[in-house]
Amino acid sequence: MYKMAVLGDYDSIYGFAALGLDTFPVGDTTEAAEQLKHLYKGNYAVIYITEAMYNALGEILEQFEEVALPAIIPIPGIYGNTGVGIANVKAFVEKAVGSDIIFNSEN
Repeated sequence: MYKMAVLGDYDSIYGFAALGLDTFPVGDTTEAAEQLKHLYKGNYAVIYITEAMYNALGEILEQFEEVALPAIIPIPGIYGNTGVGIANVKAFVEKAVGSDIIFNSEN
């Protein structure tokens, strides 16, 4: 059975343990990169990662773009939303349906 993990700073991810997800708090990008490689080799289908950590691990995350599992999904941390998560969802939808279906009604 596949598992789900959450990777990021402790304050942003500790609540996910109550939902049954495996949490992996990291303090810096070096530690996060090593942990991500460990999770990749594990039995994880989904890895949620805080947006700040996602942005910091750009080159490393490129290695996982073409693999089906695990899906690496950025989530906002307690320090704010950078917009990277919604931008990724938008890009995935555009790729899947061939069109931008998320639009701003004010334009």
